[in-house]
Amino acid sequence: MRTALQLAAVAVVALAVWLWAFDGAFLLERWAAEGQRTAQSGMARSLRALRAQEPGAIAALMAVCFGYGFFHAVGPGHGKLLISGYGVANRVALTRLSVLAVLSSLAQAVTAIVLVYAGVWILGLGREDLVGAAEDWFAPISYAAIGAIGVWLALRGALRLWKDARVSGHRHDHSHTHEDGVCDSCGHAHGPTAEQAGQVQSLRDAVLLIGAIAIRPCTGALFLLILAVRMEIDLAGILGTLAMGLGTASVTLAAAVASVTFREGALARLAGGPQAVRMMGLIETGAGLVIAALAGQFLLRAL
Repeated sequence: MRTALQLAAVAVVALAVWLWAFDGAFLLERWAAEGQRTAQSGMARSLRALRAQEPGAIAALMAVCFGYGFFHAVGPGHGKLLISGYGVANRVALTRLSVLAVLSSLAQAVTAIVLVYAGVWILGLGREDLVGAAEDWFAPISYAAIGAIGVWLALRGALRLWKDARVSGHRHDHSHTHEDGVCDSCGHAHGPTAEQAGQVQSLRDAVLLIGAIAIRPCTGALFLLILAVRMEIDLAGILGTLAMGLGTASVTLAAAVASVTFREGALARLAGGPQAVRMMGLIETGAGLVIAALAGQFLLRAL
């Protein structure tokens, strides 16, 4: 199992090298952009077919929307960056990270639904206004939030390293022991247990990750929803947007698997103890800095 993890981690590294050093990212971006254009045309045709009550139109719309979400996520984006970076930085279970990936993509779809209906019904905005708001306001806010999370992860990793250095350089004995956070001398809990602290941290991290990704709605979802509103087939637009979110989730799920595979492969030789703690601190700090740097680049492009 350990050898398999290490080989998988090497494969992930090889993929990253191809993406960044051999124009793989450019080729992937071009392919994704073409796929989005084709899917967007398909969405318009499917909506017209649905309005005309053609058989199979709703299934075709869901399939095209899922495809658009997939191509949207394959291109340059913040969702997979944050999910994969967090997966590398923290020893979070793959199941939990996968749930976060799906929830964040669906939350992004819900943001598009709320933005469109609030803009159309309350503010009377059109398509150009809504897309402009998404690109000019929500995108920079999202990138700034992701950058802040990257800085926070880097600082948390640095703090882990600092604490490990202090513990390594200063050993001492306690006058009493604790079992499940309860002192065996006085019978009182002097602080949360490790499990309780972990639950609080996991919930806080989940809220931050989902919120940072969900802030910026997909422009394809805005396009779909506005067309559906104009054609008075609102439910189809909402269902299509959620299908689009699932398409996006398919890519963020792959990013989650890749990040956990890389992390576990990198740590496979470390059974535990101070060395493992030190390595996790280094990985978390490095991953946080990478997230902050890439989010900063996205932010500068958006401004």
